[in-house]
Amino acid sequence: MVSKDYYEILGLKKGASEADIKKAYRKLALQYHPDRNKGDKVAEGKFKEVTKAYEVLSDPQKKQTYDQFGEAAFEQGAAGGPFGGFGGFGGQQGPFTYTYSTSGDGAQGFDFGGFSDPFEIFEQFFGGANPFSQRAQRRPTYSLSISFMDAVKGVTKKVNLDGKVQTLKIPAGVNDGSRIRFGETDVVLDVAPDKKFKRQGWDIVTEEEVSFPRAALGDELYVETVQGPVKIKIPAGTQPETLVRLRGKGVKMLRGSGFGDHYVKIKITVPKNLTGKQKELLKEFEGEHKKSGWF
Repeated sequence: MVSKDYYEILGLKKGASEADIKKAYRKLALQYHPDRNKGDKVAEGKFKEVTKAYEVLSDPQKKQTYDQFGEAAFEQGAAGGPFGGFGGFGGQQGPFTYTYSTSGDGAQGFDFGGFSDPFEIFEQFFGGANPFSQRAQRRPTYSLSISFMDAVKGVTKKVNLDGKVQTLKIPAGVNDGSRIRFGETDVVLDVAPDKKFKRQGWDIVTEEEVSFPRAALGDELYVETVQGPVKIKIPAGTQPETLVRLRGKGVKMLRGSGFGDHYVKIKITVPKNLTGKQKELLKEFEGEHKKSGWF
């Protein structure tokens, strides 16, 4: 299959703003949505394309990866690609590719090409249920704010619905914009972002600073995950922006018993102020490099 430019699929030029990307996606998603085009295989294919393009371009990290490496970074079996080798990405799906399933009506069982269930996108992006589905029956909506860790771990909240205090159990794994049906009321969750943990579907991404000597010589590092601290090994010669994958250390999946992964992005720190001795050692190191090279 010939690769297509994600910007071109959405009718945009490279460098389009976040607002332009959302606007283009909304227009095309409404046009090609499977509930609006029953049995139309061409529309199904178009919907897959625009959904795939939107998922990548609407996320800053995915967009940066796509702009640098292209579509290959998000394809299955991309061994030897930008994420191949270190961290266990070779032969796996790209680190920011996700698959969801739908429990809604209309397009249930439809293959969305390995990308997110569009019902999730409609609920979060449009601020309401999928407008083409029977799920869109009008019900009272209640907005509830919770913390990032409450969304990851699950929590029980007391809420006032129609003048009555009710106990609402929020399952582990919900996300910003998730809907919980409570009786005849839809509770829409507003999840506060976390300063350290960045969520990508069921996965968590964090950054860890490592000094140049530790990266060059190798070391061990304790990393905080949503499931507690984990010790990881920093191999000698670790390069900047290296991704380390911690399997099963991400968010609990709402459907099933699995967990996402935790990705650690290594940031190499370079000191700004050096002592005279440190400068001498670096000059000696540079001299050795000129003789034999670093690698």
